[in-house]
Amino acid sequence: QVRLIQSGGGLVQAGDSVRLSCSASGSLFANYALGWFRQAPGKEREFVAVGSWNGDSTEFADSVKGRFTISISRGSAQNTDYLQMNKLKSGGTGLYYCGATFRKDGSRLKGEFELWGRGKQVPVPS
Repeated sequence: QVRLIQSGGGLVQAGDSVRLSCSASGSLFANYALGWFRQAPGKEREFVAVGSWNGDSTEFADSVKGRFTISISRGSAQNTDYLQMNKLKSGGTGLYYCGATFRKDGSRLKGEFELWGRGKQVPVPS
């Protein structure tokens, strides 16, 4: 059974950078895309970024374009996706989730993701 294990995050200040990682453990499979979603307190989970299964393409929400990047590390036993977040904005506190979808080019729709990590909190004080 595949699980998504998240790490990183923690309290940061506006303007800081932080990196989140998402590792897939368990049964090895390659043909999936990893995406990132953010859930602010009292709000719906919203799309942040997604990369295609082979890393050839990425998409970002307009609110993070130019500030966030995705990189992928593929190994024989574990695959890891990284979300680099730069110039974080004041009041941008949220719980960041990584998700896996078998749509190879990824998706902006949370309903199309089959697996989810447990989320990582990134508090950005106002």
